[in-house]
Amino acid sequence: MSTQQPRVERADFDRVMVPNYAPASFVPVRGLGSRVWDQAGRELVDLAGGIAVNGLGHCHPALVAALTEQAGKLWHMSNVFTNEPALRLAGKLVDATFAERVFFANSGAEANEAALKLARKVARDRFGDDKYEIISTINSFHGRTVFTVNVAGQPKYSEDFGPRPEGITHVPYNDIAAMEAAISDKTCAVILELIQGESGVLPADPAWVQRVRELCDKHDALLIFDEVQTGVGRTGKLFAYEHYGVIPDVLTAAKSLGGGFPVSAMLTHERWAGHLTAGTHGTTFGGNPLACAVGEAVLDIINTPQTLAGVTEREALLRRKLQELADQYGIFSEVRGQGLLLGAVLAEPWQGRAAEFLAAAEAAGVLVLMAGPNVIRFAPSLIVEPEDINEGLQRFAVAVQRLCEG
Repeated sequence: MSTQQPRVERADFDRVMVPNYAPASFVPVRGLGSRVWDQAGRELVDLAGGIAVNGLGHCHPALVAALTEQAGKLWHMSNVFTNEPALRLAGKLVDATFAERVFFANSGAEANEAALKLARKVARDRFGDDKYEIISTINSFHGRTVFTVNVAGQPKYSEDFGPRPEGITHVPYNDIAAMEAAISDKTCAVILELIQGESGVLPADPAWVQRVRELCDKHDALLIFDEVQTGVGRTGKLFAYEHYGVIPDVLTAAKSLGGGFPVSAMLTHERWAGHLTAGTHGTTFGGNPLACAVGEAVLDIINTPQTLAGVTEREALLRRKLQELADQYGIFSEVRGQGLLLGAVLAEPWQGRAAEFLAAAEAAGVLVLMAGPNVIRFAPSLIVEPEDINEGLQRFAVAVQRLCEG
């Protein structure tokens, strides 16, 4: 029997897929490190990292080995049982963080869903039915479930899906006075991104984060840090909260945790974890042996002084190259972010044209991201070779020149 698969192409997307995405015109078929190749054999430098997911690039040999080894042992048993990779990964996350307990899921949205459900359960158990309000920030992003998309502060993602869940308030990011006015004894949780990734790569102000911690303590509310995008080495620390000296009650991680394999985690203290007793929350695939084996390999590589220091070194190189482009072409007003999650803010004449830069970059052979219409986002592999940064930015410079001349 022939094992040859039928050829597919980009046009098949429009024929068989739900049109909720608008993918690029080419189809990537192979990746290695920070390079990818399409069906025609064209090579591109990847400075997008699968939207901050491919923390160790494409097809890292340690991840391939971990997945291959586990694939020959055990794929899935359900959470009627536990498994060795899940227990090892959870233990390493506990050892490396503030947390004492871990819940595994499959995506950032699911981890945030678990965190928000935990907060409401803790509040109900301790204080009764009236303590259920959640505070989030304007322009935040926390996932695509009905609950998380409403907790997120971007109405464009939630307004088409019926009545909003009750008890959700949004305040401006980095606004201490607004948070002080919004929080009360009815608040069960405040959920924050330490860098707003999808809305422009906006870092949190340390004084604001510290004040939110104080307000949560005062009002018996859980402080949730959504580190889906900033976690697992992205900012040069294992988790971004380490830069702030503020310990959350709950932290969510995904994206880089699996290095491209779907896995997420909710981390919390033992005193809060105990409120999710058997049967109160669950998942079919969360804690899957394959995902956790890969996640363990990811953590073993990223959570080392060498890798984390390398993130900071690569950040300096990337910032320098972006500043050179800004100086030469006047296209960026600032570069913000931390580690290898950087946003280059388009200068006034280029406002609203981020999508054009993405298209021009792809045509020049480099993959970058948007963070709203005014920001070009860079989230490459945490171990991207300096040569790939240089080559990627040279190609990006070609794209910029074409736009400036066109």
